[in-house]
Amino acid sequence: SMALAKLQITVVHTGESFAVQFNPEEYSLSQENNFANQPIPGLSGPLVQFVAGNASKLDMELFFDTWDSPDATKRDVRDEVAKVTNLLKIDRDLHAPPVLDVEWGSLAFRCVLTSASQKFQMFADDGRPVRARVNVSFTRFIDAEQEAREVNRQTADFSKVHVVIEGESLSGIAWQHYEDPRLWRPIAIANGLLDPARLDAGMPLRIPALPYLHPDTGEVVR
Repeated sequence: SMALAKLQITVVHTGESFAVQFNPEEYSLSQENNFANQPIPGLSGPLVQFVAGNASKLDMELFFDTWDSPDATKRDVRDEVAKVTNLLKIDRDLHAPPVLDVEWGSLAFRCVLTSASQKFQMFADDGRPVRARVNVSFTRFIDAEQEAREVNRQTADFSKVHVVIEGESLSGIAWQHYEDPRLWRPIAIANGLLDPARLDAGMPLRIPALPYLHPDTGEVVR
């Protein structure tokens, strides 16, 4: 079988790119969704609302070895390791750590390096480390502008404002906007209403966009 091409890390804003010395043995990708519980007075259970998808993470262990370097003097492996750990530093132009493209086989991950822990495992006679393992964690970078272009979100779907008229109830407003009177809770939370029964005429209410976890069934309502 053909050897897999080397894992490549590119700094997006400069285009500088380097390959890691040895491909990792494995990598893991994880993503969690973030739900928030919010107790509301007078309800038997808390409201569970989808807050956001947490950033997905890419974790792997990189291996560096300069013991077999051709020159007689063993090179210090820290020079190799620094190529990676320097990516944690705040970039002078960006005032933030640089955005990276990590590519390996079919993996393409736009991210920032969020942690790197180094372990030196072998040393030359003069004490210089020549072999190292570095556990790295990258977090996916989402560019809001780029994502907005891709999704082409319309603000009308995202959040509307409803001005309360005399005699209206939250469940009635939920029926108007979501066609389900039981979905008054996202409106109560979005507007910080401590007493959902008290609505004043002329009060502007933000009507949040669904998806939303249904309080009774736990299903995602869109």
